[in-house]
Amino acid sequence: MAEKYRESARVLAQEQLADQIYSMWLQTDQVAGAARPGQFLSLYSKDTGKLLPRPISICELDRAQGRVRLVYRVTGKGTGTEEFSTYQAGDHVDILGPLGNGFPFERAKGKTCFLIGGGIGIPPMVQLAKELDEAAQTMAVVGYRDSSTFLEGELSEHAACYLATEDGSLGTKGTVLDCIRENGLKADVMFACGPLPMLRALKTYAKEQGIECWISMEERMACGIGACLACVCQSVEVDAHSQVHNKRVCKEGPVFLADEVEL
Repeated sequence: MAEKYRESARVLAQEQLADQIYSMWLQTDQVAGAARPGQFLSLYSKDTGKLLPRPISICELDRAQGRVRLVYRVTGKGTGTEEFSTYQAGDHVDILGPLGNGFPFERAKGKTCFLIGGGIGIPPMVQLAKELDEAAQTMAVVGYRDSSTFLEGELSEHAACYLATEDGSLGTKGTVLDCIRENGLKADVMFACGPLPMLRALKTYAKEQGIECWISMEERMACGIGACLACVCQSVEVDAHSQVHNKRVCKEGPVFLADEVEL
């Protein structure tokens, strides 16, 4: 795992992409060079009443310029994410990262690969698509509630992009799995991030089809560094830290081989 750094990062740009979805580029001294797709950052609020940081997955990296892009959802009034959405170019935010284990994208090189994102699980697929550009035959399958889409343009630059919407306003009507079946898509390796029902269905499908499946789990976190056990998920094997069938999403994850965890 890469070393983690605590920094005061400078906001370079902020824009709203869709309803409650924001994109923020940060200038960092060390995090951008150390991060890999699938990892996340912890962002600290300026409100001293909010002691715990907010975990946000890394969307995109510009290692040469030392920049990190975060695409996140504002989760409600008075939240840390609402505060972050008010930041403008020139503001600073304290960050810790990179945290967690990223996607083992090297396993897809020379193979056919699915990158599957649902909702706010879509952002981690952007950097993953960039890393696999020209190294694998990559198909991004992304699911939205309706036509308020985001990041499909960035994904299309590096992968064949297929859309599913719950209301049928764009692409396949239904789920990402419906989209895969409707388009007759096949792959050797799958990387996925999104809500639990989506991951559960993809795990079953991957097992049926003999696809190597890696999933990034969305989980509420507290410390973000594996100390508090607030984000455990049930695992097949006994965890060396807790001595029970648990794994810490922030530490051993958020990316797991699907067969390692119970969904």
